[in-house]
Amino acid sequence: MNNEEIVQSSAVENNVKKSTWTKNDVSWVLSLFGTAVGAGVLFLPINAGMAGFWPLVIMTILVGPMTYLAHRGLCRFVLSSGKPGSDITQVVAEHFGEGAGKLITILYFFAIYPILLIYGVGITNTVDSFLVNQLEVASPARWILSLVLIMGMMSVMLLGEKFMLKVTQLLVYPLIAILAVLSFWLIPEWNLSSLSDMPSLSSFSTTLWLTIPVLVFAFNHSPAISSFALAQHREYGKQAVQKSERILFANAGLLLGFVMLFVFSCVLSLSPAELAEAKAQNISILSYLANKQDSLIISYIGPVVAFLAIVSSFFGHYLGAREGLNGIISQQAKSAGITIPEKTVNLITIVFIIVTLWIVAIINPSILGMIESLGGPIIAAILFIMPMIAVRKVPAMQKYRGVWTNTFVLIMGCIAISAILYQLVA
Repeated sequence: MNNEEIVQSSAVENNVKKSTWTKNDVSWVLSLFGTAVGAGVLFLPINAGMAGFWPLVIMTILVGPMTYLAHRGLCRFVLSSGKPGSDITQVVAEHFGEGAGKLITILYFFAIYPILLIYGVGITNTVDSFLVNQLEVASPARWILSLVLIMGMMSVMLLGEKFMLKVTQLLVYPLIAILAVLSFWLIPEWNLSSLSDMPSLSSFSTTLWLTIPVLVFAFNHSPAISSFALAQHREYGKQAVQKSERILFANAGLLLGFVMLFVFSCVLSLSPAELAEAKAQNISILSYLANKQDSLIISYIGPVVAFLAIVSSFFGHYLGAREGLNGIISQQAKSAGITIPEKTVNLITIVFIIVTLWIVAIINPSILGMIESLGGPIIAAILFIMPMIAVRKVPAMQKYRGVWTNTFVLIMGCIAISAILYQLVA
């Protein structure tokens, strides 16, 4: 076989590998789905549906392209590095300089890390409540329960990427099934009278503006994108961009189908007044439905869904937080002229996350929601704005210039950030 034949054979093999779905690809679709669908999905119908049916239709039309195009842009950004194996913190420094790299790495970490803290508190409260209210057993010591749960989740991550993907797959399948079953189970409760209620243009526009951030973060899986992109590069090399885009497209479709079906079913089952009452009570949609219908089934399903959603989402957010903290430690050490082995950096990060998660879970503070809100504009900027700036400024990204989707992502990112900032100061 001559050199030309070898090249052609290699190209054919790469194209086949790129176009064929593997178990690993499916695992990544489910892992990204699990990262996006945190416990917040149980509040999404309340936040997105209070204005009625028709604003929700427009949200559904927008959120699919928003989710896919924004995460595709961030994935392309990570894969644009001239240094194979660079994560997002290293790519930022490579393209925008050491100073900007340090700043964005710090912001990236502090936008994702508080969500991990919330999950540490949330998983402890969910399991404790289930033990007390459903199983009717005495509440265990909080410091023991929180440590067992946190170490359980961390042990999955410490056993490696492949093991994490397998566990996520086991968690996400029942999560998808339960969301689908609940969506169809509520159909007999649908009240279609809301289809005739058309809000004024002013009310419609305001509702849409203020709800876009809710949708952005309900579908957000950006913390896992850097690790995902690196995994695709290791597996597919130069074909990583095309392969990752296929996986991201499948994931966006899965999210849109199952999550929005659940949202529509819940919204059509309850009136705007009932959704407002659920919001005032600060309880999830399943808790409200269980109270309204006095349903034993939902009272058991609710904690199960919350547990599955928190654990699956924890894995993806841990990947992002780990990258951010590793980047901060490495950059600061480099500035001080110190070389720290990668294993040592990883160990410092692991110990820090475990200890702080445990402490916060024991304390059980009520300010974590506010901290998450403060991180919102940073996540939106990194997901929507930074890759679009890179398309204009970074030579390796300029091949993506000149398409309307870039403008769409930029506009939606600015809308999301403006709505978040308005709600923080209003």
